[in-house]
Amino acid sequence: MAEEDLQHLIAAARAAMANAHAPYSRFAVGAAVRLTDGSIVAGCNFENASYGLSLCAETVALANVNAQGRLADVAAIAVVGGAMDGAQEALVTPCGRCRQIMNEAEQMAGRTLAIYCATPSGDRILDLKVADLLPHAFGPADLGIGPTNKS
Repeated sequence: MAEEDLQHLIAAARAAMANAHAPYSRFAVGAAVRLTDGSIVAGCNFENASYGLSLCAETVALANVNAQGRLADVAAIAVVGGAMDGAQEALVTPCGRCRQIMNEAEQMAGRTLAIYCATPSGDRILDLKVADLLPHAFGPADLGIGPTNKS
């Protein structure tokens, strides 16, 4: 991905992070998904008083993409997170659930997705693949479902 496009994607994740509903953990996360046409769909974490019902930013963003019928168009994902008080720079990576959801998106898209995990300032960026985050993943292909066979 071109540097300018990467910075735009990270900026979109940072902007989404500002909208996080994280009154319990006080840890905000934003995610931005770049589609094959260059458009970006964002999401942020949405906590719940019943902690287990909270939603991660990556899941919210990918669910948004899916609601638009564009899951097959996912090309890259940026994740930015940190303490809401800004006291420290964090380089966060997706949790296990989000890694599994990214694997689903990758398999349904039929292409390797670029995953960028960045500090809120953008000073540090990890360039990863789903296979780096979730080796030996189980997904749609294991059930005989692929990008052109969704049923």
